[in-house]
Amino acid sequence: MFTHIRKPSVSGTFYAGTQLELKEQIEWCYKHRLGPGDLPRIAKEGPREILSLIVPHAGYLYSGPIAAHAYKELADDGIIETAIIIGPNHTGYGPPVSIWAKNSWSTPLGEVEVDEDLAQKLMGGIVKADETAHLYEHSVEVQLPWLQHLYGKVRIVPIAMMAQDMETAQELGQAISMYAANSLVIASTDFSHYEPQDIATEKDMAMIEAITNLDEGELYQRRESLDCTMCGYGPVAVAIMVARATQAQKPRLLKYATSGETTGDFSRVVGYASIVIKKR
Repeated sequence: MFTHIRKPSVSGTFYAGTQLELKEQIEWCYKHRLGPGDLPRIAKEGPREILSLIVPHAGYLYSGPIAAHAYKELADDGIIETAIIIGPNHTGYGPPVSIWAKNSWSTPLGEVEVDEDLAQKLMGGIVKADETAHLYEHSVEVQLPWLQHLYGKVRIVPIAMMAQDMETAQELGQAISMYAANSLVIASTDFSHYEPQDIATEKDMAMIEAITNLDEGELYQRRESLDCTMCGYGPVAVAIMVARATQAQKPRLLKYATSGETTGDFSRVVGYASIVIKKR
């Protein structure tokens, strides 16, 4: 287990496959009309107030400009050492909650080291060390080039959630909250999938309201009652629970848009949001 570097699975598809093209693509996202408008500059003496980011994980051509708002906010906040990145398990491989616990991950921008000490501390109970869940999963991977573009070197703890029920989210959230003060928590999710623009937006805004109210119970209830196809509700619930456990500020929506606003096809869109949660 974990004897090799995790190779990129969606390089060349979800994002550009060469170093130069990927840097250019990330810069395009920042400057896009749906993006923050300018390139990030690291505030080296930044306040480091950000506890968590909720960020989309679709192809950069679709969700990249929205994701750029979260990473621009992060740059303004200062330098991080470790990012705990939690994404839904789309592939069905591996145990209910899987941590890639050793070595590193690679992208066209280089290698990202796994924070092995923190990964070890988070394991136990439902959280298992496993690589099969991560081999073909994109929800964690697509966040890495953003962090590399900002910081060059950064450590990560990659977590894939196949079980996204409330009890699992509570157990994982409780474990992470013990170490959140010195880490950034990234919850990777897209919102509604393949709905007409008006329906997707209505459902997504209801989900975002539950998030900004730090109400994971309402998040689960609305996902069920609205039949919302948000894929990373478990990781988002974890971020909410960590925020409440650490008495964080109310989450703030940075940007919401849909794939229709990048493609022009509003008949079957996917919703994307960037949300920031700051420490008290």
